[in-house]
Amino acid sequence: MRRNDHDVSDRIRTTDAGEVRGEVMRVFRGLYDGKPPRATPAAIERAFDDLLRAYRGEDAEYQACDTEYHDIQHVLEVTLAMARLMDGYERSREATHSRVGDSPPLPAEVFALGIITALYHDFGYLKKRSDRRHRYGAEYTMSHVTRGSKHLGAYLPKLGLRRLANTGATLVHYTGYERPAETIPINDTLLRRVGHMLGTADIIAQMSDRCYLEKCRDRLYPEFVLGGLTQKTLPGGRKQVMFRSGDDLVRKTPAFYMNAAKRLDLQLARAYEYAERHFAGQNLYVEEMQKNVRYAQTVSHAPDTDMLRRTPPSTLNAGVEPYPKEMFIR
Repeated sequence: MRRNDHDVSDRIRTTDAGEVRGEVMRVFRGLYDGKPPRATPAAIERAFDDLLRAYRGEDAEYQACDTEYHDIQHVLEVTLAMARLMDGYERSREATHSRVGDSPPLPAEVFALGIITALYHDFGYLKKRSDRRHRYGAEYTMSHVTRGSKHLGAYLPKLGLRRLANTGATLVHYTGYERPAETIPINDTLLRRVGHMLGTADIIAQMSDRCYLEKCRDRLYPEFVLGGLTQKTLPGGRKQVMFRSGDDLVRKTPAFYMNAAKRLDLQLARAYEYAERHFAGQNLYVEEMQKNVRYAQTVSHAPDTDMLRRTPPSTLNAGVEPYPKEMFIR
């Protein structure tokens, strides 16, 4: 039985940054030991340390994470998935002896960039200590990708990756929906493929989480309320309700999955297939996603979502102000 705080393989505790970092570094060494990397593992190690401090509220500029859905576990799950996709990409390329023009080799420096952009892809949800306008980080839902992009542009040079700072700031947009993936201004074949993997990791990591449906109902819906995503304004000013409650969000998960599947196949060019190479032929992410969507279909026919009884791990620091209770009305 897979545990609620573990990855799709049930080996890595995804609430533990040390375990995820250890697995990421194991993948890194498997790909690059014996080769002269331009980026040392130190950049990845520091990125983990700095991120953990920020999410805990130990950073001088940012407050602790207060988004229960887009929390440290989500970030670590995406980072782990990203490492596995890049591993699968490189092993697929080597196994098929791809020509450079078809599948360029993945340098260690670019692997490091992929990991760091995954770690910081949701950094835009963190509030600055100087922020007196917003009460909750989820209020940045519509702008968090742009905020994270700006942070990465300034942060990557501190890790010795100045040459790739602008690229990293652009790559993070593959995790958002403001820009269609094909319009993101990256012309380099390899870096565009890294962007596909990053956007893919964001989708498959959260949708394969064992508590995904419970998190949608109890954590994502309140973030949508705070972020203004429960309704949209139509031409003429009329409001259309998108999600009426957490239960409603769960019932609409199968439709969301169909749209996500199209995005994975078309805009992100089936990068999820690299997970099969990493897992020696089995795609654990896709399997777990499909289990969740099948159960969501079952739940959608019930009068309520009381059959969702898993308890997601809590990762927010003690003392972090929770969402107002009225946000949890189902």
